[in-house]
Amino acid sequence: MRTYFDADVMIWHLRGKDEAKGFFHNFYKKEEYEMWIGAMQRAEIVFFMRDHEIKSTMAFLSKFRCAPVDQKVVDLGGELYRKWHHTHGIDINDAILAATVTITGGKIYTLNIKHYPMEDIIIEKPW
Repeated sequence: MRTYFDADVMIWHLRGKDEAKGFFHNFYKKEEYEMWIGAMQRAEIVFFMRDHEIKSTMAFLSKFRCAPVDQKVVDLGGELYRKWHHTHGIDINDAILAATVTITGGKIYTLNIKHYPMEDIIIEKPW
């Protein structure tokens, strides 16, 4: 099963949070899951890393496949954003990830459960 990780979960790992490190350590052992990251979530991490973080961040990101953003994803993401932004505060990155998962299948691990109110997406908190 494809498993996507929201940027918040990944950032906490990169910052050394014990719960995040333990979560990913245990997750690496689960062969039934494919580890994915959305293109926008990867951008959130890559755009804001500092020079001294580049090597370790890129090594961590190399463990994940990156889902591309195409016209179909953008169009569905726009629909989801317009539907849920005012009531749940989703942003463009959340909408694009939700659209990606809707199209490709799988689930999302995030600490921002409120940002993914879509009933047809499996959402889980990692810790």
